[in-house]
Amino acid sequence: MNSEEILANKNEFINRYQLSKLHTFESAARHLSFALAAEELCISPSAVSHQINKLEEELNFKLFERFHRRITLTHDGKNLFTVVKKSLNILNQEILDIKNKDVAGGLTIYSCPSFIQEFLIPKLSQFTDYYPYITLNIISGNKAINFSQYPIDLAIYYDSLHYDELACEHLISETILPVCTPSYAHQYNLYNNPENLKNCVLLHHNHNKLLDFGFDEWQSWANHFSLSIDFNKIQNMLFDRSDHSVTAAINNAGIAIGRKQIIAKYLDSGQLVAPFADLEAPCTQRYYICKSLEKYNPKADIFIQWLKSYV
Repeated sequence: MNSEEILANKNEFINRYQLSKLHTFESAARHLSFALAAEELCISPSAVSHQINKLEEELNFKLFERFHRRITLTHDGKNLFTVVKKSLNILNQEILDIKNKDVAGGLTIYSCPSFIQEFLIPKLSQFTDYYPYITLNIISGNKAINFSQYPIDLAIYYDSLHYDELACEHLISETILPVCTPSYAHQYNLYNNPENLKNCVLLHHNHNKLLDFGFDEWQSWANHFSLSIDFNKIQNMLFDRSDHSVTAAINNAGIAIGRKQIIAKYLDSGQLVAPFADLEAPCTQRYYICKSLEKYNPKADIFIQWLKSYV
């Protein structure tokens, strides 16, 4: 078919086009596998192959090169895949925009800095993709905040308490364990030798107690495993933010108590290690999310459901 014939038949071709075949093609092209496309679409591989064959007949050009155990896109197939993928993305975004057009405006969230930095921020782009009309205003702090005095819609706390005047939902349970860099662990021969902590600098989160040199998390961890540690005879360094104590550990300043949910990425990357891997203590504290009992905010409920899908 020459270009004049294509133009002459353009409207007829578009009208009789079957979107289901394009959907099947997009899946097969993305996976480069009829079997994987069939699994995703909940149809048989032969049905995928049949739809692709029919689509190639209608288009009058090949989309795939077939080999014994694999398929590849032809040049024309690559071009069509680019257009179809872009079109589906536009369609999906338009559907989201229509569904979410009545859910718009600001949403103010208050939480501790470490949760915002390590858990929340890496996921926010996904929230804005789904809810582009909700403007997030994120505020950090370590103290409980009064909803009646501040324009806060949601608060995410790390605590062992509930607040009677708020509606609170459990979000994440937490465990704690000592963490440091691999070089620090080797330097002080820490692997499976907790008694060598006496030679280290212990890094503490001091819960914003400016004059109270308490050793809350380290003490809780030691008590759980019946370890006798005299913190007053060990070199200590205290921070009012838990993420600062972890950052200090990453920079070889000492060994910190890490909250497993928050520091998981540093353990996975190898920046930090847990020299006493079997000594992971549960916490009485956990992360929970709170909202006002006095006013209904659909944006707050949307954010809570979105956040809970990641935990």
